[in-house]
Amino acid sequence: MLCFTMMTDQPHPPLEATPMLSEVPLVQHMLNGDSMQQMILVQVNPGETFTIRTEDGQVRCITGPAHVPMVSPNGTMPPIYVPPGYMSQVVEENGVRKVMVLPQTTEFHPSMPPPPPLHVPQYLPPHPAMLHQHHMYPREMPPHFMHQLPPPQMYSEQGVDVACHSASGPPREDRASKSQDHLHRRLAASSSVRITRSPPPSPLKGPSPAPPNNGQNGQNKGLVTPAASPGPTKQKAPGAPSPSDTENAEVVAEMPNILEQLSGMSKPTVLNVTSRSAILSWTPLAGLQNTDPRSAEAPLLLNYELALSRNGSDGVFSPIYLGLETTFTVEDLRPATAYYIKVCASCGSVKGPSSEVADFTTMCAPPEAPAPPRVILHSKSTLVLQWKAPNDNGSKITGYLLEFDEGKQSAFKEVYFGHAKQYKIVKLTPSTNYAFRIAAKNDIGMSAFSEVMTCCTAGSAPQPPAPPRLSASGVSWLTLEWNIPGGLTAGDTLTYTLEMEEEGTGYGFKPKYNGEELSCTLKGLRRSTSYRFRVLAANAEGRSQPSVPVEFSTTPDKPGAPGRPALRGRVQPRCLHTVWDAPKDDGGSPVTQYVLEMGQNHNDNGWEVVYSGPLREHVCDSLKPGTWYNLRVYCQSAGGQSQASESLTVQTAPVPPGPCQALQLAGKARPRDIPLTWGPPLEDGGAPVSQYIVEMSDSTQGPHRTFYQGLETDCSACQLVPGHKYCFWVKAANQAGWGPLSEMYEFSTAPGPPEPCGPPQLAVKTPTCVLASWEIPACNGAEVFEFRMEWGAAEGTLTLTYCGPAPGYEARNLLPATAYYCRVQAVNSVGAGPFGDVAMVTTPPSVPAAVRSVAVVGEDALAESLAGPASCLALRWEEPCSHGAEIIGYNIDFGEQVPISVGKTNHYILENLQPDTTYRVRVQAINGIGVGPFSASLKARTRPLPPEPPTLECAAAGPQSLKLKWGDGPSRGQLSGATQYCLHMQASADRLVCIYSGPCHTFKVQRLSEATVYQFSIQAHNEAGVGPLSPLYSFSTSRSPPPQLKAPRVDQLESNHYEVTWEALQSMRGDPIVYTLQLQRGRELEQLYRGPASSYKWHGVVPVCDWRLRVCAGRRCPDGVELWGPYSPSIALPGPEPPAASESVAGSRATSRDGVAPRKDRAITDEQFALLLLLGFAIVAILFAVLIQYFVIKLRS
Repeated sequence: MLCFTMMTDQPHPPLEATPMLSEVPLVQHMLNGDSMQQMILVQVNPGETFTIRTEDGQVRCITGPAHVPMVSPNGTMPPIYVPPGYMSQVVEENGVRKVMVLPQTTEFHPSMPPPPPLHVPQYLPPHPAMLHQHHMYPREMPPHFMHQLPPPQMYSEQGVDVACHSASGPPREDRASKSQDHLHRRLAASSSVRITRSPPPSPLKGPSPAPPNNGQNGQNKGLVTPAASPGPTKQKAPGAPSPSDTENAEVVAEMPNILEQLSGMSKPTVLNVTSRSAILSWTPLAGLQNTDPRSAEAPLLLNYELALSRNGSDGVFSPIYLGLETTFTVEDLRPATAYYIKVCASCGSVKGPSSEVADFTTMCAPPEAPAPPRVILHSKSTLVLQWKAPNDNGSKITGYLLEFDEGKQSAFKEVYFGHAKQYKIVKLTPSTNYAFRIAAKNDIGMSAFSEVMTCCTAGSAPQPPAPPRLSASGVSWLTLEWNIPGGLTAGDTLTYTLEMEEEGTGYGFKPKYNGEELSCTLKGLRRSTSYRFRVLAANAEGRSQPSVPVEFSTTPDKPGAPGRPALRGRVQPRCLHTVWDAPKDDGGSPVTQYVLEMGQNHNDNGWEVVYSGPLREHVCDSLKPGTWYNLRVYCQSAGGQSQASESLTVQTAPVPPGPCQALQLAGKARPRDIPLTWGPPLEDGGAPVSQYIVEMSDSTQGPHRTFYQGLETDCSACQLVPGHKYCFWVKAANQAGWGPLSEMYEFSTAPGPPEPCGPPQLAVKTPTCVLASWEIPACNGAEVFEFRMEWGAAEGTLTLTYCGPAPGYEARNLLPATAYYCRVQAVNSVGAGPFGDVAMVTTPPSVPAAVRSVAVVGEDALAESLAGPASCLALRWEEPCSHGAEIIGYNIDFGEQVPISVGKTNHYILENLQPDTTYRVRVQAINGIGVGPFSASLKARTRPLPPEPPTLECAAAGPQSLKLKWGDGPSRGQLSGATQYCLHMQASADRLVCIYSGPCHTFKVQRLSEATVYQFSIQAHNEAGVGPLSPLYSFSTSRSPPPQLKAPRVDQLESNHYEVTWEALQSMRGDPIVYTLQLQRGRELEQLYRGPASSYKWHGVVPVCDWRLRVCAGRRCPDGVELWGPYSPSIALPGPEPPAASESVAGSRATSRDGVAPRKDRAITDEQFALLLLLGFAIVAILFAVLIQYFVIKLRS
C-alpha cells in the first residue's frame, strides 16, 4: 500500500483534523469487483510541494505546477490527507475513474498544463516515484464509498489549446470548442451519463483505459451519477424556477438520439496482414447533431476504441487503441496465429455498443533463433555437438546450418547442414578453442544465428617440473618457489600441487598447496625440523610425475612466555603466595630460571624484580594492605629471554562488585537464541570481576534460571521459543563474592529457519569415493542458498565436509570396508535449519593397508628359540587394516633375493644370514583382493659371533679369599658396551654358580675356607651373544696364622726375679700352637723363650727403665712349617724398688686396705701413639673424599 501526503507552503495540519480521501464517496459499481481502474490525479499549483512517501520509507517531493497521476497497487484506496483549502472529486472518464484532489479555487497558469479532457482517453504515465510499483485495479471498495459524486470537471482538447494558446486558432476549432463547452456545462448541471454494452475489460497493451462495467442492479445499461458540490450553495426563494432543472431536462431528452447514432458502428476491416503486424480500419460515424433547433453549434467529435482477442469471439478482449483515427496498425503479433477484433464509438462520457467481431490470421515467418549447441562428447580431435529445435513460427523446419571458426577466431565457415540435431566434427587440433553457432531454416526462410558457443578439444598432461627451491625460512614457516615445466602449448593453464613429507611420521608425502601460483608459504611447521618437498603440475588432461624430492629445515626459536601468575590460597593483607606455570613452548631448550616482577598501579617507577630462581612459586611479603599490585613473570633459557607473561592484578581485602551495566542485544535476535552483551559494573569492589551469571525467566513473575556463567561479557540464550518475550538479569562476582542483580530487561526472539533435509542418497563409486545427493527441503519463506553436509565414520562424531549451493557432494579419500554416516542441513537468509536424518553407507573392500611397526625383536620375545643369533633375524609387525577382506599372508623383502611369502602371522625368523651384516627389510600384506603396499624399509643388522672365554689365573691366595684375574684389560669396567664376563664356581659335582658378572678383569672371592681347593670356570658375552664356558681351573686357599695376643703380664716375684704370663690359644684344626717371647732393649731384640708354654720365669735380671716385653703365637703345620702371627703390644719391665720401698709398699697396702687405690701416671706407648696418628690421617682422608665427591656431583648437575 502506497501512502501519499499532501504538502503546501502552509504548515502541516494535524492528521486527525484533516479529512481523508478514503472518505470520498465512490459509485456503487466500484464495489462489485468489475476490475475498474482507479486513478488519483493530484493538481499541484505553482509554489506548492506535493510529498509522496513510499513503502520503503523514501520521500519524493514534487514542486508545482504539475499533475501527479497515481494508481493504487493492491486494489484498495490509499489514505490521502486533504489539507485545508482542498477538495476531492471522483470523475469517470472512458472506463478510468479518477479521484482528483484540487484547490477549492482552481487557477490555471500559462506554465502549468491543463487537466486532460474527459472525452479524450488519455492516460498520463505515473510519476517516477511510482514506476517501481505494478499497476493493479481495485476489486472491492468499503461501503462508506457509496455516496453521491461531486460534479465532474470536463475539458475539451480544443478548449485546452485555446486556454493555453489564445493568440491563434482557426474559426472551425473555435466553434467546436464552444459547442463542446456548452455540452459540458449542460452535462455538469444535470448529471454524468455513461452507457456501455462492451464485455468486461482486460489490461491494455498501450496507454488506454479499460471499458466500464454494467450497473449495480444489472438491469439498466447506464448509470446516472447525481452531482454534489463540496462548496457552499446559495439559498433560492421558494417557488422560483431553477435554470439547472431546465438544462437537465434537455440533456435527458437528447440521450436516446446520441445512443441511436453510436449504435450504428460497422464491422472493422483487416488490410495488409503480415507475420508480425496488420492494418485495421473501420467506417467513421457522422458527427452527433444537436437536436435543439435554436442552437447553431457544430457536431460533436467521436472517439473510437479498438479491442483485440486471441481466444475467439466470445473470449476476453483487451483494448489496444483509443483515439480519433479510423485506421490503426497492430504490431508485435505472433506468426500463424488467429486474432479477433471489434470496435466501438464514444462521445464525451457516453459510450456506444461494440461492432461485430472480425477475425484474421497472421502469416508464417522464419523460425526463431535456436539456443546455442552444447558439447556431449569431446576428445583430442573430435567434438560431438547437440542442439534443440526452436519455435518454427507456423512452418516446419527443413534443416539446420552449423558454422564454426576453424579454431582461428576468424570468419565462420559452414561445417554441416541437414535435418539431424546432432553432429560430430572430426580432424580437429588438440587443446584448441573452437567457436560454433547454429541457425534453423523452414520454407519461409533462415532464422537468426544462435549465440556463439566456445569449447576446447582435449590435450596431454604436462612434463614433471623441476624440484622446488627454498626462498625464505623461519621458525614455523618455509617459502618455496618452482619453475614452469617445459613443453607447454600456448594458452595451457597449469595447476601445481606441492607435497610435503615430515621425517619420522611414516605418512609419506601429503599435499599442502594446490593452485596456479609458482610460490607457496607453508605455515604451522615445527621449529628446527627437516621436511621433504616435491611438486607436481596438472592441466585439464591429467597430472605430471612428481619432481625430485628436496629437503629443507626450519630455524629454532626462543622459549615462549610463562603462564600468567596466579595466587595460591587466600589473599593476605601483607603477603601474596604467587605461582605460575611453565611456558607451553620452551623453544627447544630447558628453562634455567624464572624472574618475577612486581609493580603498583600508582607507582611510576615501573617493575621491580622480587624473585629470580628455578622455582615456579614465591611468597611476596612486606606489602601494603588495600593496594593494587601487578605481577608478571618471564623465563630465561639457553635460547634467550622470553616475553613477559600476562600481568596479574590483585588487591588486598576486596569487596563484592556493584550491579552490572544495562543488558543489550549483541546483534539481531534469531529464532531460537538471543545474543546479549553488557558492560562490567561501574564499581568492581576493589578486585577484578572473575565471572558473570545471566539469569532468565519466561515472565516477570516466573522463576529465574541460570543459563550462562563465565568471564566473558557476552553470551547467547539458546533453545528458546521463536517469537517469545523473555526477561533477563545479570550479576558479577569477584574474589569477595557475588554482587546484586541488575535491572530487568526484556527481549524477543525472531522467526525461524528452513525445514530439515531428508536423508541423503549415497551412491558408492569406488572403495574410496561415495557420491551423496539430496532433495531441497521446504524453505519456509526464504530461498535456500546453501547446504552443509556433515560426514564421519561414527554417527556421533560427524564433521562439516561440504558447504555450498549444490544439492550433492562427492566424498573422496575414504577407507574401504568402512561404514560412514552423513546428514545435511539447509541454510536460508533467516538462518540454518536443523539437520536431517542420518544416512549410512558401507564402502566395498580393497587391498590391505601398508604394514606398520616392523621391528627386530629378541629371542625372549618369541615362543621359539633362534638357531643361530648371528645368522638369524627375528621380525615382528602389527597387522595392518584389512580394508574389509581378511589378510591371508605376507611378503617379506630383505634384499636382492626373491621376497619370502609367509602365512597369516605377525612374526617371522629370517635364517641363513651373514653375521654382522645390515639388511633392508620390507613387509607387505595380502588379502583376497590383492597385494597391499610395502611398509617402510627397516635397517636390521645381524649379530657378530660370540667371544671365546679368557684364561683364568689366581693373582693372590689368602686363608679366606682368592683373587682371580683373566684377560689383559683393566681391573674395572669402563664402557658399558664392552665384553662382559661371567665367573662361575663349582658348588657340587654337576652344578656351577655364577659369582660375578661384569666388565672387570679381576675378582676377589671371599668367605672361603682355609687350605681348601676350589674349581672355577669363566664365560664371556657381548652384544653378539654368550660365548662357551672355559675348562675348570683349580685354586687352593692358604692356612691362616694365629691371631694377635694381648700384651703379656709381668709380675715381680722377688728382687731381680720376674714371672711373665700371656693368654693361651686353642689348637687350629689340630695344629699345635707355640709362643715366642722377646725383649726389646731400645733397637735390639732378644728372644727369651720359644715353646708351647704360656708363662716364663726370669731370674737374675737387673732391669733398665726402657726394657719392654712382647709375645707372639705360631702355628706348627704338619709339613713342619710354622706360621707366626703378629706380635702383641709391648709392656715395660718394672724397674728396681728404691730404699724406702718397704715403706711405700706398706703405705700402699695400708691405702688399699682403706679402699683408696694409689694413683699412677703412665706414659703413652709407641703403639698407642701410632694408633692415634693413623686415626688422624683416616679422618682427614674421609673429609677430603667427602669434599671431592660434593664438588663432582655439583659440576655434573
